[in-house]
Formats: sequence, C-alpha cells, structure tokens
Amino acid sequence: MGASRIVAIVIVVAGVLALAYGGFSYTSKDTAAKLGPVEIKVEKENRVNVPMWAGVAAIVVGGLLFVGAGRR
Repeated sequence: MGASRIVAIVIVVAGVLALAYGGFSYTSKDTAAKLGPVEIKVEKENRVNVPMWAGVAAIVVGGLLFVGAGRR
C-alpha cells in the first residue's frame, strides 16, 4: 500500500469523524488575576464546529485520492 493510499484513508476517516462528532473541543488556561506572587488561573473549554460540507468534502476527496492511487 502506497503513501498516497494511506493519506487518502486518513482523509476519509477524518471526514467520517467530522460528520459523526460535528467538531472538537479543547481546554485553554488563562490567568484571571495576578496579585503579587498569587495568580488565579481559569480553565475555559472551547469548541470548534466543523461544517457538514467539510466532512462530506473530505470523504469525497479522500475517496478520489484512493481510487486515483489504485490506477497507477
């Protein structure tokens, strides 16, 4: 299996995950206040939404790359 087929599979899997979950979230840490040596830190959860068309496009492009890699 060539490298282009592996990349195609990864793109298809990413597209399927984007459709299944609709995005991903991550946690960021910020300093809310600093008084001398004392710091107050706040954790905030951020969400990144992946549009449905991006997931579908990734599946289509990955499928085309997979089929194209098989014809060489």
